[in-house]
Amino acid sequence: MKLEQASTWHRGVLDFPNPVNDYAARSTAGLVIALAVASIVVNQPWLYAILALGFALRVAGGPRYSPFGRLAVHVIVPQVWKKEKIVPGPPKRFAQTIGLAFSGTALVLSLFGLGLAAQIVVGALIAAAFLEFAFGLCLGCIGFGLLQRAGIIPASVCESCNNFGR
Repeated sequence: MKLEQASTWHRGVLDFPNPVNDYAARSTAGLVIALAVASIVVNQPWLYAILALGFALRVAGGPRYSPFGRLAVHVIVPQVWKKEKIVPGPPKRFAQTIGLAFSGTALVLSLFGLGLAAQIVVGALIAAAFLEFAFGLCLGCIGFGLLQRAGIIPASVCESCNNFGR
């Protein structure tokens, strides 16, 4: 928690924290799972929109603008996890961007009356969020590392990530 609080004072409006507490990310993933399951059950565009908006807010500024992020950083981590594991921020932002792509796709599908397709897309999102929440396995972070290793994402984006897979 101290890490997040200290880094928010020096960030710009659309900066993502770096580094981040992995337990806050895992907590946020748990909250995303709950909302995503509700989205599948209700299968209405407005709920997919709320899911996508949450990802957009987290991409924009990490937990600063996101109710789930703030709840994770200020309540769940200090009261439940009571731990800190520092990890680089850029892969987490990349993972949130992938979540935005999935939830945004589900929203568009739902708006076009393709509810079952939206539910399937959100089901995949739930699977990824579950891996993050339960095991600390961030698929977006793995993808980030592979893209950085391939030279698609420049090494300068995340200096502390440069040793991925080595």
